[in-house]
Amino acid sequence: MVSPELSQFQTSPMAKHGGRSKASSFLADGFLFLAGGTMVALFVVWALWSGLNPPSPSPSPGLSTTVDEAKTTIPSAKQDCATGAHAHGVNMRDDPPDPTFYDDPKLSYAIEQQPIIKNWDEKRREWLKHHPSFAAGARDRIVVITGSQPSPCKNPIGDHLLLRFFKNKVDYCRIHGYDIFYNNVLLQPKMHTYWAKIPVVRAAMVAHPEAEWIWWVDSDAAFTDMEFKLPLERYKDHNFVVHGWPHLIYQKKSWTGLNAGVFLIRNCQWSLDFMEVWASMGPQTPNYDRWGETLRSTFKDKAFPESDDQTGLAYLILKEDKWADKIYMEGEYYFEGYWLEIVGTLDNITEKYAGIERGVRILRRRHGEKVSESYSALREQYLKEAGYGRYSWRRPFITHFTGCQPCSGDHNRMYSGDTCWNGMQRALNFADNQVLRNYGFVHSDPLDSSTVTPLPFDFPA
Repeated sequence: MVSPELSQFQTSPMAKHGGRSKASSFLADGFLFLAGGTMVALFVVWALWSGLNPPSPSPSPGLSTTVDEAKTTIPSAKQDCATGAHAHGVNMRDDPPDPTFYDDPKLSYAIEQQPIIKNWDEKRREWLKHHPSFAAGARDRIVVITGSQPSPCKNPIGDHLLLRFFKNKVDYCRIHGYDIFYNNVLLQPKMHTYWAKIPVVRAAMVAHPEAEWIWWVDSDAAFTDMEFKLPLERYKDHNFVVHGWPHLIYQKKSWTGLNAGVFLIRNCQWSLDFMEVWASMGPQTPNYDRWGETLRSTFKDKAFPESDDQTGLAYLILKEDKWADKIYMEGEYYFEGYWLEIVGTLDNITEKYAGIERGVRILRRRHGEKVSESYSALREQYLKEAGYGRYSWRRPFITHFTGCQPCSGDHNRMYSGDTCWNGMQRALNFADNQVLRNYGFVHSDPLDSSTVTPLPFDFPA
């Protein structure tokens, strides 16, 4: 999967901008996803388009915070131990008796359950009014959702791999102060495989009125830049963000024009309505077979007849401006990136970052994990020339192991199981080293997940 580099990050055009193709995958086998034939078609598409249009590195965008190292001090914060002022600044023990939407006996957490929730934006505002400690920061508050199948993995090491992928997400969320929910049950028994995420996300919106955004991340996707944060200001006029390229949907009419395995959705009435429409294409509805025919006739390169969430999303973007106008297709950085083009670059990226730290002493300074974001801001000025996406030496944000099927083990036959396994080890240890750094250790061998060595003072001087 090929991601164009990020340019003019905070001022670039909104959703319907051009981009480069990739073979997208919704196939996180935590929900028993599709087998190898589909992935062959995906890989062929990826190989063709990435060969036609190789991207060029672009300068780092306006994300960075310009810092003069000589004048910089790491901000300190005073903490009132008695009040727990730094426990996210919220009061989690106070739920006033004032009635809220939760007291409505007709309220349902389920998708397609009547009566459908209405006036959700007003109901959220009312809830926040009764819980003022949650109101501060609500605009940028994120809850991360992920999950896997209810039963044990068929692959003997599958459950271990899913645990490591989950640990990776927990690490990222802890560093940035995000809540995370891991689901391993089908909230709608008929909405299995790739459809299973929709009921979970919908329920999370109701369960978390304090959160502005719900962020779904497939079980086989790993955060590989623990410092990068979503540029939420970039999406201020949109309600849904997905990795994709508009020209592949509008001009090529390709179902691989986006990837539904990672998406960000605003917690608002538009989103509730959108998810009801999206879910109406799923296997729990009487129109499931008809939707499969419609999607395949619309997207001629669709490799299988069933209606799926990814092609359904592409269809709504193509056909319905009501939805498309609020959907941002992010193709300028690795909102999620194809693992096969990423894992071979990780050693070089590690050396590039180490080279920066050798020349900038403050970046080598030991510090508490809770203030890591301060050092991320300091590092940013030295990454201006790194670019984003393919051919960049910036850490890729999310690496998605499309086709590796860690739980079932039924990986795409175009590459071996060892290729997948070694790639996952490399990516997960690459990310883990960013975490372990604050605990004084590191994986010296990217293919050895069980062994760490202590870091010397002033590493890597």
